[in-house]
Order: sequence, then C-alpha cells, then structure tokens
Amino acid sequence: MTALDHKYVEGSPDEPVLLLLHGTGGGPDDLVPIARQLSPASALLAPAGPVSEHGAARWFRRLAEGVFDHEDVVFRANQLADFVVASRAEYGLGDRRLVAVGFSNGANIAAAVTLLRPDAVREAALFAAMSPLPSPPRTDLSGTRVFLSNGEQDPMAPLASAETLVRDLRERSADVVAHRHPGGHQVTGNGLVAAAGWLNGE
Repeated sequence: MTALDHKYVEGSPDEPVLLLLHGTGGGPDDLVPIARQLSPASALLAPAGPVSEHGAARWFRRLAEGVFDHEDVVFRANQLADFVVASRAEYGLGDRRLVAVGFSNGANIAAAVTLLRPDAVREAALFAAMSPLPSPPRTDLSGTRVFLSNGEQDPMAPLASAETLVRDLRERSADVVAHRHPGGHQVTGNGLVAAAGWLNGE
C-alpha cells in the first residue's frame, strides 16, 4: 500500500466515505468535526500530510506563500491518489462513494487529485482552495462533482485563483458549485450548510 500515516473510522455503508485532508500544520483529526456536520454516519479516511515545512505537515512543497512547487504538487497528488485506490482494497470499500473534504492546503491537494486522477477522486468539497496547477491536463472530468467555498477577503487563497480553479474544472466538464462568503481564510457555518446540501444532492 502507498504509505501515508492515516486514521480510518468505519461508518455506514449507505453513506459516502469522507477523505479528510487537513490544512498546513494540521493532522488527521482536524476535520473530523466538519465531517460529522456534513455526514454524521460516514466512514472517515484521514491521512497526514507527508511534507514537513519547518515541522508543519503539508501535502506538497511551496516556494513561498501562495507559490507552489508544481512538480511536487503532481508527485504528491499521485501519491495521495494511489493511497486512496489502495485504501479501497485495504478497507473493503469496493465501489462505495468517496468524497474528499479539504481545507486550505488540503483543499489544494484535493483539487489537484480531482484534476489529475479522476480514477481516485470524483467528488470534492473544498474550503479555501486555490488553483494548484497552472496548466492541468485536458482530462475529461464528466461525472466529477466539486463544491468550493471561498472567502471574498481571503489573503491566502485569493478569489482570482479560486475562480481559475473553477474555470479549469468546468472546462473539463466537471459539475461545479461555487459558494462565496464575505470572510477570509476559514470554514463558515453557511459554507458547511451549503456543502451538506451539495453532498446530499439538494
């Protein structure tokens, strides 16, 4: 199995498996409260970011704030995708629905996996995400669903970059819901309500 430190919590086979992807400096437990608000009975697959930035766990290297090492983004996205595929076998998930839930750096790696590896992730709820790759491949993302919640005053994930991500996804035939809030780099209550509705097909 592609080795990533992780936690797995079994849940109802009738609910989607939630792949939880924490932000910089976080860990596998960070998004559990959000997951329980989105889908209380879901199984949870929560890996830890494999890259250390001065001791803070991340999903890929960056050269500066908001400046990503794009080669590492591709490498780490494939590493995470391989982990997801292997976890399906290890935990007997079969063809159960799986939805990535990411915040900040975790949302960015989820976006990268969604763009690069639809065999691993076809649904994602992204909070405070930005475009992770300047020119993603022209993969057909028909059948892919993505929810994004972004703050209009977010200095770390500027709306212009988030809108580039929305455009890249839509140009590849993904179904995208873009939620906006007036705040900054955060998960809001309204964003969670909107994401839960999206998750449940409302």
